[in-house]
Amino acid sequence: MKYVDEFRDPEKAKMITKEIEILTKQLNVTEKKPLQLMEFCGGHTHTIFRYGIEQMLPKEIELVHGPGCPVCVLPMGRVDDCVELAERPNVIFTTFGDAMRVPGSKKSLLQAKADGADIRMVYSPLDSLALAKKNPDKEVIFFALGFETTMPSTALTVLQAEKEGVKNFSLFCNHITTVPTIKAILDSPDMKIDGFLAPGHVCMVVGERPFDFVADHYKKPLVITGFEPLDILQSIWMLLQQLVEQRTDVENQYARIVPEDGNEPGLQSIADVFELREYFEWRGLGSIDHSGVKMKAAYKDFDAEVKFSVANIKIADPKSCQCGEVLKGVIRPWECKVFGTACSPETPMGALMVSTEGACAAYYNFGDLDELIGKREQIEAVNV
Repeated sequence: MKYVDEFRDPEKAKMITKEIEILTKQLNVTEKKPLQLMEFCGGHTHTIFRYGIEQMLPKEIELVHGPGCPVCVLPMGRVDDCVELAERPNVIFTTFGDAMRVPGSKKSLLQAKADGADIRMVYSPLDSLALAKKNPDKEVIFFALGFETTMPSTALTVLQAEKEGVKNFSLFCNHITTVPTIKAILDSPDMKIDGFLAPGHVCMVVGERPFDFVADHYKKPLVITGFEPLDILQSIWMLLQQLVEQRTDVENQYARIVPEDGNEPGLQSIADVFELREYFEWRGLGSIDHSGVKMKAAYKDFDAEVKFSVANIKIADPKSCQCGEVLKGVIRPWECKVFGTACSPETPMGALMVSTEGACAAYYNFGDLDELIGKREQIEAVNV
């Protein structure tokens, strides 16, 4: 295939769907006890809803929408730290646009900007470095976040700042890692996932091997997956094929992009600048060991947490929010008690309603809201 429309061909989608139906019938699953497959990445979730992939699948297959949206899983305390940094005098705070609306305990970055803080949206860390060079009398702080996909660009920007001797540029580092998070989900006592669609863009950097533990230790099939509709359908077919054949392997559907060993220069830049944190807090999932990175001591002059003595206060999620249960597949987004009422994209309470890639936001934007809330009310009435 050479062109994007080939990955959206309806006829090919129908062919794969028929094969999925055939394989599903060979498995001992029902609508009441469906097969649960988790797509880890928010980009996959967006494609699934945009193209109606859930509606194409047999009702015995349920897609569980994982925590793969780095904006969504920022804990309130880290957002509060962002706001505190941004509101300091003589600071220009830079961030990707989708982080502007993430709620802290008191306000979001967007609200802080409205209150007068100098907060600017950028498209890359290099934009922030350029701002620092243009404003030598200001401290420019870049809000670094994302999975391994965006770590190389951040690391290379730090190396460039060091090379050019830019002293007024620093990172507030909130980069997070994929593998410990999947492990935390697998270790959860109420885990129900039967197979995983792994994030293709993360694997483009880290390669295939970091995910071997899913198949080898936890005996769950995993397929590295691209982001077009046919990518996702083919990956589901590949997972079902493994389950029918009683195999648990790591397979690479996204081989056109993902090399087996990953991107060596990207991995080297990450290793040069970052090291694992002992633990990192996730909104909706709590503290996960070694699930985030921080800057090495050699680059402390570019580390906003060191340079500005960030408080790093922990703040609990709202008790009414059930993001943790959604992330582990225990409940679906619309079953959360505040979905579509107290929690909406305009007033997000939970992690998964913040970004358009979050599962709750996807259900809200693409689903029939009245129907979903009606389903929840019926379930609540039965349980009373």
